[in-house]
Amino acid sequence: MDGLNGSVVSEFVLLGLSGSWETKVILTLTFSLLYLGIILGNLLIVFLVIADSHLHTPMYFLLANLSSNDIGASSTAAPRMISDLLKEHRAISFQSCMIQTCFIHALGGTEMVLLITMAFERYAAICKPLHYLTIMSPKTCVLLIVMSWVMGVTHAMSQFSFVINLPFCGPNEIDSFCCDFPRIIQLACSDAAKFEFVIAANSGFITIGTFFLLLLSYAFILVTVWKRSSGDLSKALGTLSAHITVVVLFYTPCIFIYMWPFPTSSVDKYMFIVDFAITPALNPVIYTLRNKDIKIAMQRLSKQGHHDRFC
Repeated sequence: MDGLNGSVVSEFVLLGLSGSWETKVILTLTFSLLYLGIILGNLLIVFLVIADSHLHTPMYFLLANLSSNDIGASSTAAPRMISDLLKEHRAISFQSCMIQTCFIHALGGTEMVLLITMAFERYAAICKPLHYLTIMSPKTCVLLIVMSWVMGVTHAMSQFSFVINLPFCGPNEIDSFCCDFPRIIQLACSDAAKFEFVIAANSGFITIGTFFLLLLSYAFILVTVWKRSSGDLSKALGTLSAHITVVVLFYTPCIFIYMWPFPTSSVDKYMFIVDFAITPALNPVIYTLRNKDIKIAMQRLSKQGHHDRFC
């Protein structure tokens, strides 16, 4: 059967991890627990933000959207990665591979822009407290979320439009857990050098560009606070610490993968594990442990549930 673009290849084989049966069983259980933690942890944050009126603020509105995005991003790769660990033949159809890749890049691009909007919200809260509610109005918050999605989808579709027209006639093995544009292009039968450049420029630009914007925003916030508080940065660092931790966890694998988008080694597939299994599982923990409002909301929810049981 021909592929979607008239190619001979109708499926790709994901090599994933090699190892003994016992190792694969342990990894399956580990990744399953991580994925369960991703779903439950991020759903808890979304539920708390919706249910607790005290969290109906721009900061937590953006946080709930980040948690929703983490659930979606992880769900594009983690379930197949888990199910494929115990399979001998890990095949994915051409169409499914393209769909998975588009979702990975759309959600990944959306998360990058979301992190910038969260940094902007922190800038408004710390540097413009008197104008905070005007700057971060409900309309502005919705526009920021829409902009994040538009940019994420545009990023994904701009790459998809190049890749979908490439001919694939073999080989069809991808040394990873999931499909990704750089890996797919390596399997094209034509000279895809110009497409490699477009993909590298696109992914590299949005990754490095948004990362430097975040660094600049943090620097600006810290300098502003340092000037106002005569060198005392402890309050600003305390406010930004959770966000900075999440940014470092998210961007480190992305920069490693897309700074060298056509690697000869298989190290980048382990970076995918960090981005799609470990980081989304840690994000709820980071925001819960370091956020007093979330802790209080959980206590209120717990007390309300206890009260309802005895009424």
